[in-house]
Amino acid sequence: MADTFQAQVLTPTGKLFEGEVVGVQVPGEQGSFEVQVNHAPIVSTLQVGEVRVKQPGGTTLRLAVTGGFVEMKSNQLTLLAEAAEKADEIDVDRAQAALEQAKNVLSDGSSERHEAEAALKRAKNRLHVAGVTV
Repeated sequence: MADTFQAQVLTPTGKLFEGEVVGVQVPGEQGSFEVQVNHAPIVSTLQVGEVRVKQPGGTTLRLAVTGGFVEMKSNQLTLLAEAAEKADEIDVDRAQAALEQAKNVLSDGSSERHEAEAALKRAKNRLHVAGVTV
């Protein structure tokens, strides 16, 4: 199809997605942006956030990512995520427990504040992508 391009999402544990897409929305370090067919070549770092892989026919694959890189070149997108989970595979109970644990660490004045803030951001993102209101 002329209005699609090849995309793949890779993590350290393997390939999460590969196929034809009409667009991929990513959480870039400078803000969210969408890559579409014939996009100019780009390499960008990713922050914690949601990736939306828009497939032909209107299906959208939602992923929670914790950072990484994305490259678009010659209608080929490669997203290398530090970690990623499909929305329907997120363990909501585990994400809520991580959220509570991070809140507890932040409220007790621990010296691990930076790590707790990062954990809080990851947990909130996972819950958001899973469709849970935080």
